[in-house]
Amino acid sequence: MNKIVLASKSPRRSEILGKFVENLIIDSLEIDEKINLEFSPQVNVMSLSLEKASGISKVYPEDIVIGSDTIVYYDGNILGKPIDYEDAFKMLRLLSGKTHSVYSGYAILKSSDNRKVVGYEETKVKFKELTDETIEDYLNTEEYKGKAGAYAIQGYGAVLVENITGTYENIVGLPISSIDRDLNRIFDYSLLKGNK
Repeated sequence: MNKIVLASKSPRRSEILGKFVENLIIDSLEIDEKINLEFSPQVNVMSLSLEKASGISKVYPEDIVIGSDTIVYYDGNILGKPIDYEDAFKMLRLLSGKTHSVYSGYAILKSSDNRKVVGYEETKVKFKELTDETIEDYLNTEEYKGKAGAYAIQGYGAVLVENITGTYENIVGLPISSIDRDLNRIFDYSLLKGNK
């Protein structure tokens, strides 16, 4: 019976996938999550997802390994994880009152029979007009650390958002609906039923 392995340290991703997979295995390798500015945001998230999943797939060749990566994109700028408070402030100031895209890529691999699928999902997020004080109040929660675009919609960051177009789970970091579709299509595995 196929086991599902999540190649991620993200508690948000494991929480989403854990709702569907009872004995979810979580394992990850350190990779250099470097954004290549020559590539589109879609290519970047798919490439990083594949890199995360490939390394772990060597450890679990008989199991289905899922890797994922998320970036925020606005006006030609790829916004990864902020380096510090000032960087996070600049990101949120840039996004204030605007609509940006959140891209989450995913890669699903099974090394033993050489099956692989890579994809991405996009969700559009519109921010409210944010005052400097609101941005500072949010940054003082320290929730922005390690978050693409310097916010977490599943936490205090929810108050920054006016509306979204697309799936909420994609913003949190795991496009679960697309992953389920491809698990069904390529691996004959349904998140609602486990192995069919």
